[in-house]
Amino acid sequence: RYNHYLLKSEPGEFSIDMLAAEPKATAVWDGVRNYGARNNLRNMKVGTELFFYHSSCPAPGLGVVGTAVCTREAFPDPSATDGKDWSAVEVRFVQKLNKPILLAALKQHKDAALADFALFTMSRLSVVPVSDEHWKFIMSLRDE
Repeated sequence: RYNHYLLKSEPGEFSIDMLAAEPKATAVWDGVRNYGARNNLRNMKVGTELFFYHSSCPAPGLGVVGTAVCTREAFPDPSATDGKDWSAVEVRFVQKLNKPILLAALKQHKDAALADFALFTMSRLSVVPVSDEHWKFIMSLRDE
């Protein structure tokens, strides 16, 4: 079980600033329609630390832009209308980074400190696990 995850969101749909502006800086993370990503949501516990990652946006915007925390464990996704077993979690804004940790910077460490990082090995998933070692390393890149 992981203590950290990375959540991908298109900033035009839901950005770190939008999360920060929500009442109590908290929102339901719903709309995940991939079974692997759904299972990762289901593995989150209250207090699980999360990277907020802006995806599908013009370069150089791709990257970790902030952190959040899981405040409610998986429950049935209220946006699911297809009758399938989808899940959502609730997340709360923690911080916006002074500057994003860009995908290009992360890829510089793909063969060393970030070897086997799920962002690279499961790149199609919108919710990926982050090991303790990868979390600490990525957090250390904030100051670069």
